[in-house]
Amino acid sequence: MASQVIREWVGFQQFPSATQSKLIELIRKLKQESVSTLTILVMGKGGVGKSSTVNSILGERAVAVSAFQSETPRPVMVSRSWAEFTLNIIDTPGLVEGGYVNDQALDLIKRFLLNKTIDVLLYVDRLDTYRVDNLDRQIVKAITDSFGKEIWHRGLVVLTHAQVSPPDGLSYDEFTSRRSEALSKIVRLGARIRKQEVKASSVPIVCVENSGRCNKNELDEKILPNGTAWIPNLLQTITEVVASESKGILVDQKLIEGPNPNNKGKLLIPLIAAFQYFFVVKRIQKWIKNDIARETRPSWA
Repeated sequence: MASQVIREWVGFQQFPSATQSKLIELIRKLKQESVSTLTILVMGKGGVGKSSTVNSILGERAVAVSAFQSETPRPVMVSRSWAEFTLNIIDTPGLVEGGYVNDQALDLIKRFLLNKTIDVLLYVDRLDTYRVDNLDRQIVKAITDSFGKEIWHRGLVVLTHAQVSPPDGLSYDEFTSRRSEALSKIVRLGARIRKQEVKASSVPIVCVENSGRCNKNELDEKILPNGTAWIPNLLQTITEVVASESKGILVDQKLIEGPNPNNKGKLLIPLIAAFQYFFVVKRIQKWIKNDIARETRPSWA
């Protein structure tokens, strides 16, 4: 297999000066944490803006985006280097096909990630989707089953199409708060995060707008309707996730193959044997002893 091509991060120069300054600050912070390589895994349903988000982070058209094809057919890793810092971003196929979680896509992603360490998971959905359902929960559960519950300690939710007019007369901040809480609940349920773990396992949520119609501030940075410069905010949140005490997820052969069902059965064997001995064998022995005692007892007793 050919080694990954690492190219100069030319898109860095395309960011406004204020964004560049923020990026330099964040890269220095990561280096202080002994992080010189950062690998970001981008996952979610098809057509939610995963590839566009990858391009926005890099400041260049690194992966193809088409209005007629919403799916990346296979995982793609784009690597960029700047000032002795390497950024790897992995774009992936959509996780849903025909209204169900696509297990083949998940298996393809896992095998692509073999021997790679996931530093950050970006779980991408749309802000302008006004409801969540059981399919969202199944997607989160499938990711959890594939990479372990710990993946969410290194995860954040990215909500695209954030240049939206809220429904029902809601303010922008109120609408994003409600949508964020709904998705947070889905992540907690799908990842099986218990109530006592909620605070420690809180998954950050960041809104983004990848389209050219995104408004800009006086510094020429893309901003959301509430005035947040979203690219620096997203990169800041990614840095905070990396700087947390949790560890990156190494995708090894054992993780890809998953737990051996035979091992689970082996663990149950001693328990089954103990149950049989105390509740079946011992009871039969007692019955036999009682029968023998009755048979040997004299008739006049």
